[in-house]
Amino acid sequence: MQQVVNLSFKKSTVYLLFWCLLALNACNNEKPQVTPEEEEDQFLLRSEDITTLSREQIMQRANGINAALGGYVKTGIKVYKISYKTKNTDGTDITASGALILPDTDQPASMISVQHGTIREDISAPSNFAENSEAASFGALFGSMGYIIAYPDYIGYGDSKDLPHPYEHRASLASASLDMLRAAKEFLRDQDEVEWNEKLYIAGYSEGGYATMSLQKKIEEEASGEFNLRASSCGAGAYDKTAFMKYIINNKTHGVASYNFSYLWVLLTYDRIYKLDRPASYYFKEPFATEIAKSGANVRIDRSFDSILNDSFKKALNDGVDKGFIDAIGDNDVYNWKPKTPLRLFHGDNDQLVFYFNSEKAYNTMKGLGADVQLTTVPGGNHSSSIVSFLVGTLGFFSSTP
Repeated sequence: MQQVVNLSFKKSTVYLLFWCLLALNACNNEKPQVTPEEEEDQFLLRSEDITTLSREQIMQRANGINAALGGYVKTGIKVYKISYKTKNTDGTDITASGALILPDTDQPASMISVQHGTIREDISAPSNFAENSEAASFGALFGSMGYIIAYPDYIGYGDSKDLPHPYEHRASLASASLDMLRAAKEFLRDQDEVEWNEKLYIAGYSEGGYATMSLQKKIEEEASGEFNLRASSCGAGAYDKTAFMKYIINNKTHGVASYNFSYLWVLLTYDRIYKLDRPASYYFKEPFATEIAKSGANVRIDRSFDSILNDSFKKALNDGVDKGFIDAIGDNDVYNWKPKTPLRLFHGDNDQLVFYFNSEKAYNTMKGLGADVQLTTVPGGNHSSSIVSFLVGTLGFFSSTP
């Protein structure tokens, strides 16, 4: 009897060991739990808080611009400065910056990349978010409507303020703006304040309009897989640089000193970036040549711009002899292509700074190529008075283009 009990005990022990071995083997065959590695940022270098604004504060600012805009304000915002990697006009690696505005909302939000207009001082750069700056007014307004706002400083402002700004230079405006978007995308990936629905809209006025069209072209041609671009709105940009140049060298213009400053800045920028490196006396008559050689674009010119140019320079352009300068200008044309994304143009037909024919030429060319493009003309509008029409039209366009 004792032997039977011992045999049963032994059999039970064998079975128990057998099943334990099976269970242990099964455990060993399970795949180990792997913690996914965090994605390494390729563009974002750092971020810092700038400010927080309530809905009431933004509404006050919006009403200060135009009483009609206050009704668009829905929420407060939080503003960050973003520092990121990009390249200068010569291809060297640099650090640039911009503002990133987040709406105070629990709803998924679309992003708008806003390219700012012409500024002459670093304090006006979006990442400084100074009182009465474009970013602190228009950027805050768009953000308070529930949009995430990416606002690049461009090269020459913010973190790159020690570098010259490549004014109206198509390639670098587009690349600095695109790399800002890439950095913003990385920032949004690693935060939980707001959910980005991955839809992107882009907009800008004046230099910002030109930068926006340049950015749209670059995204569609080089980064369409990175962003879901839904719509683009461009206001009063100098898209046809070649026609613009021919007009101001051959026609009497307004003689407004601040406008001539912009024309001079473009000319000197292209001379530098395209390594033409000509003396001021090649382009300008005296006494302007000496003054410009000394002070750059910071020379007051209160007469028609064509009257300060050397006749020999104008003739070389009109005859097609000055190939270097003509090619530099042509490299910055941005109207002759077919956008894939819906595009809306806004321009006042009495704009004496950036002439209306720029938008008209872009519209006719792109429409002829089969693009989804519309031109809204502001009757009698000049460069400043047409801004509100651009803002209201852009907001309506984006809200109707999901």
